[in-house]
Amino acid sequence: MHSINLTDHFLIAMPALMDSFFSKTLVYVAEHNHRGALGVIVNRPIDMSLGTLLDRIDIPLQAEGFAQLPVFFGGPVQTDRGFVLHRPVGKWQSTLVINEHIGLTSSRDILQAVARNGQPVDVLVTLGYAGWAAGQLEHELAQNAWLTVRAKLDILFEFPYEERLASALELLGVNLANLADAAGHA
Repeated sequence: MHSINLTDHFLIAMPALMDSFFSKTLVYVAEHNHRGALGVIVNRPIDMSLGTLLDRIDIPLQAEGFAQLPVFFGGPVQTDRGFVLHRPVGKWQSTLVINEHIGLTSSRDILQAVARNGQPVDVLVTLGYAGWAAGQLEHELAQNAWLTVRAKLDILFEFPYEERLASALELLGVNLANLADAAGHA
């Protein structure tokens, strides 16, 4: 079977995808290979700020400008664990290096560095992640559950979360309002 690699791509939930976890989501794929896929939802904030999260895990926040950053629902797997999508990659205890610009870190040391000296500046913090078993994401793509497009990091780190889904669709030349609820086949 022809394999695709969607690492460093966005998955854009089609309107027909009614799964409560993924409806109207934009997922950033951090890893995709023959064993499956892993990503984080980047447009669904939870009712918690980064300042509150750091306080709950006993990390004192000294750096300015991070307290009010939203924490996101990253997906239904390991929702009690934090994951930090960040640039630059840096050197952390537990980082999945996605490419030369971006990493996904699950170790506490990155949150300590952000809280202490505000580095790295570009961070997106999630609780939980989205995971797919081998072949599962490919099956969902064949069912028209997702649109895919190569990710642009400015959408992740420079756009408000409310604009990320529509901005990713624009990369495909698609307007969110014009996206049909069901995909047809001609």
